[in-house]
Amino acid sequence: MLKKILLGLAVIIVVFLIVVALQPSNFRVTRSATMAAPPAVVFAQVNNFHNWRAWSPWEQIDPEMKRSYEGPSAGTGAKYSWVGNSDVGEGSMTITESRPSDLIRIELEFIKPMEGTSDTEFTFEPKGDGTEVTWDMAGKNSFLGKAFCLFMNMDKMIGDQFEEGLANMESVVEAEATQ
Repeated sequence: MLKKILLGLAVIIVVFLIVVALQPSNFRVTRSATMAAPPAVVFAQVNNFHNWRAWSPWEQIDPEMKRSYEGPSAGTGAKYSWVGNSDVGEGSMTITESRPSDLIRIELEFIKPMEGTSDTEFTFEPKGDGTEVTWDMAGKNSFLGKAFCLFMNMDKMIGDQFEEGLANMESVVEAEATQ
């Protein structure tokens, strides 16, 4: 009887490992919002990591997290690192490309709770009197990441935070644009 139980458990584990291995390695999360502010005003919120405290959803999750900044205050080479509670983890972001009022690319490195690197991109497109901002993150899942995604919907989890961040950013830039 014990042999059958162990054999059954081994089969379940092997099937689970195969299912995880067959999951897609790549992921992408994208959200957009149109804001009643010119591209230059919206661009400035993203291009300077010091501004993120006003709109980033992770800043509100752990207002006590430790932050550090390196390199230039804004644009290519600017770096922001954080160490926070278990909800925000630990990592860093570095702006790798910055084209005024058009595009910002960021390399996002997670250390905790799970190591990984993602490419993040913000684009700014004029729409009438406003700007359409698109926040995009793409990367590769490790085996552990693939297993995690079997139980958690990454697009919904991160997408909801992107939506919150874009809504917060909209409030900030629209208030600034009316001054």
